[in-house]
Amino acid sequence: MNPDKTPSNPLESLDQWEDFVEEVAYPEPEHKLKEDYRNYDDPARDCVREFYRLNHEQQTYAFVQEKRKRFIDAPQEQRKMSILDGISFLDTLVDDSDPDIELSQLQHLLQASEAIRAQGHEDWFILTGLIHDLGKVLCLFGEPQWAVVGDTFPVGCRFSDRIVYPEFFDLNPDSKDPRYNTKLGIYEEGCGLRNVHMSWGHDEYMYHLAKDYLPEPALYMIRFHSFYAWHREDEYEYLLDDHDREMLPWVKRFNPFDLYSKSPVPPKWEELKPYYTALIEKYFPAELAWSA
Repeated sequence: MNPDKTPSNPLESLDQWEDFVEEVAYPEPEHKLKEDYRNYDDPARDCVREFYRLNHEQQTYAFVQEKRKRFIDAPQEQRKMSILDGISFLDTLVDDSDPDIELSQLQHLLQASEAIRAQGHEDWFILTGLIHDLGKVLCLFGEPQWAVVGDTFPVGCRFSDRIVYPEFFDLNPDSKDPRYNTKLGIYEEGCGLRNVHMSWGHDEYMYHLAKDYLPEPALYMIRFHSFYAWHREDEYEYLLDDHDREMLPWVKRFNPFDLYSKSPVPPKWEELKPYYTALIEKYFPAELAWSA
């Protein structure tokens, strides 16, 4: 890859990822094995490192509380949109943190949901595939991508060295704060992930939008699908309760559809739209209040 094409700041453009994926990151998907996905060890991946440097430096406990107040607890501005409006809105976004595919987020959602549908899963599971990343509209509301996409992790306690690029947590002031840099930090052992503050991003935002409308396994998959240090690396066991252990198989069941259904061949949205419109209408009201 031409070094001049490596973005010095991955947040300058939503489309910067495309050249990197095409030229460096991965071969064509049909030649990829599962172990080829999410490979963060390639030293040529400078823009990924920069993305996570910004993420790990700035995702503090205080930052998460600020975002929760703005978008969940006391939103100042709300935009009335349907789920379909959100899907159309997301069609303009390419995720800077995703090295596996350069299609828009709409295409990623369709590929995940269609793969779930092809295996005959429950309709709410199919719908979860379609909407699990809809919280990424935060980028289009003006939020920087490092505060929306990428892996999530607990704040308010010690950062695990199994999180991608753990060295960048040395830049995070919480790593030197005695309130937050111990194993449990502000939490109690076995408190349950529902009582843990995760790094801010699209997962938590979409969970709160959907929490009154979908079954608990669907909500759990939406809320924690980016928490790879837990469901892939087996970290943070000491924070779990029985409910988390009961829900973990659902997250693991969903994960392959999120990661390995990616393909350069886009599904045809206009052909699929009637099916998904009916499915959305079954579970969601005509409009939701999206905190913007």
